[in-house]
Amino acid sequence: MQFLNTSLVAGLLLASSIPAFAQDAAPAEGEAALAADPSGDFVDEYGTSFSFTLCGDSGTDLCGVLTNLEGESATEENLAFVGKQVMQAQQTAPNEWKGSLSAGGLTADATITQTGPDTIEIQGCRAGILCQTLAYNRV
Repeated sequence: MQFLNTSLVAGLLLASSIPAFAQDAAPAEGEAALAADPSGDFVDEYGTSFSFTLCGDSGTDLCGVLTNLEGESATEENLAFVGKQVMQAQQTAPNEWKGSLSAGGLTADATITQTGPDTIEIQGCRAGILCQTLAYNRV
């Protein structure tokens, strides 16, 4: 399966992604209390979009359905995942969830962070060091 580096699905599952390391920064004043609702539709700069909902037995997990895939990543094989839940993550801190993104037998660790009421960042990593972070805005 060939994935191109033009969307989250492509970037997270691409074995040759450029390594990026998470930065541990102290939250800005009031940021920890953000607790905004992550439910809704979010799109990245490439046009790839997800619909997020709170899910799970406790209602604090975050589930993501791939709703659109654009550009060179929109291959017939990748388009098969549009409309399907490809992500589930457990809440680990306020505005942060850790879990996985799965598509076509490939899985990447995912950390989803709500950085503002209308923005989410998703960092996906394979093999623990091959990581990519993409920003999504509420639509």
